[in-house]
Amino acid sequence: MLVADVAAASAEVGATSSRLAKIARLSDLLSSADVDEVAIVVSWLSGELPQRQIGVGWASLRSLPPPAEVPSLTVMGVDRSFTEIGATAGKGSQARRAELLGEVFGAATEPEQTFLRRLLGGELRQGALIGVMADAVARAAQVPAPDVRRAAMLAGDLPGVAAAVLARGADALSDYRLVVGRPVGPMLAQTATDVTDALTRLGGRAVFEAKLDGARVQIHRRGDDVSIYTRSLDDVTARLPEVVEATLALPVRDLIADGEAIALRPDGRPHRFQVTASRFGRSADIAAARSAQPLSVFFFDVLHLDGVDLLDEPGEVRATALANVVPPENRVDRLVTDDPSAAQEFLDRTLAAGHEGLMAKSLTAPYEAGRRGAGWLKIKPVHTLDLVVLAVEWGSGRRTGKLSNIHLGARDPDTGGFVMLGKTFKGMTDEMLDWQTTRFTELADGPTDGWVVRVRPEQVVEIALDGVQGSTRYPGGMALRFARVLRYRDDKRPDEADTIDTVRSFYDKD
Repeated sequence: MLVADVAAASAEVGATSSRLAKIARLSDLLSSADVDEVAIVVSWLSGELPQRQIGVGWASLRSLPPPAEVPSLTVMGVDRSFTEIGATAGKGSQARRAELLGEVFGAATEPEQTFLRRLLGGELRQGALIGVMADAVARAAQVPAPDVRRAAMLAGDLPGVAAAVLARGADALSDYRLVVGRPVGPMLAQTATDVTDALTRLGGRAVFEAKLDGARVQIHRRGDDVSIYTRSLDDVTARLPEVVEATLALPVRDLIADGEAIALRPDGRPHRFQVTASRFGRSADIAAARSAQPLSVFFFDVLHLDGVDLLDEPGEVRATALANVVPPENRVDRLVTDDPSAAQEFLDRTLAAGHEGLMAKSLTAPYEAGRRGAGWLKIKPVHTLDLVVLAVEWGSGRRTGKLSNIHLGARDPDTGGFVMLGKTFKGMTDEMLDWQTTRFTELADGPTDGWVVRVRPEQVVEIALDGVQGSTRYPGGMALRFARVLRYRDDKRPDEADTIDTVRSFYDKD
């Protein structure tokens, strides 16, 4: 299969809002793929590389060779090139990676270059989300979609499931079951506006749990063997000895549990997320890292316990099973209530303790692994900033021809300039895209035919964010977390935008 076929499908899927049309187009593509191409195509169209990381980011993609006139790149050939790029290390590796990357892009047509650049830059957004892709796989293999989704959640590997079911049919799905030591896709949460909204959506009574700003971990134990996986299912066992020890201290033989690893201050308040995240990086001296900043672990759900699968049990049953084997000091704080006032007081106490907010969970819902289930709702305060647009990028997929991703800056009162803090395209409606394409074309401060269009810093935009984290990528040493557009502020001048000091106050806040 040619990369051009995948790029064309990606563009078509991104250009339609119809879920059924997306599924049909993806199914047609998968049906025409060879067996050994399926997993790669599914990964790519889900916005991921099979290799995960190959050491190529946006900086490597700024200068590309002219596009080829005729498609020639194959899926297998590009995948092999990506594997070689990722394996290149040592003296001269940067130049060699650039050479290999140049060979790939030099043979790519313009649509292929756009697709690959988005894929490698982590910004491929053509609407092929996991649920849509799972349904497309089911249609291509002519098997029930719920069976594919369940196999994918139990394997934590939709591309692998896709390859198996398209090669062997429905019989392949029986291979996938809950296995201690094999990570599964974690259950994710939808968003509630407040505790009252959460109670209404969960039937009037729910359990509220403290939402810690740590790193989610999935913990497996079989006898004395413990494995720990991140939310993205990376094995980080060797980096988290405290979590291993806490798990081995439990009175269990076999276990699969959900938890949160977090760095706490001596007073019990959480460190910034980046302090916790630093423990998950590759380190040659785990003992020194642990000594400098130990981690605590808090369990909040259990999927398997001593030979019994609990995946399909109600939340209340799983909570009881967890409480029977995990001591209170290693469980997240929780409150079961039908009283909005009690829930709000619990939220206020949790926020005052320095945590992110609350999780509201159904007492009756099963664990919907790998899905953003309606049985879990997150409640977090929304912070907003008025920032200035410094540049904007041309979109792809259904946003082709529209100015989309905006670069955001805070005002620097000392210099009169602006300090970039990140970029986002989240929250933009079709009407907003049309408006800003016209607006930023008018504000362009230079050529508009490149990927990034610089604009005069005149447009203020209101941004919602989850917080601010340290960053070496931007000149202010900070970056916005989960920024999304709320509205454009034509009622504000750039000199009325929030300052870099205001942003720093978010970062410095305990």
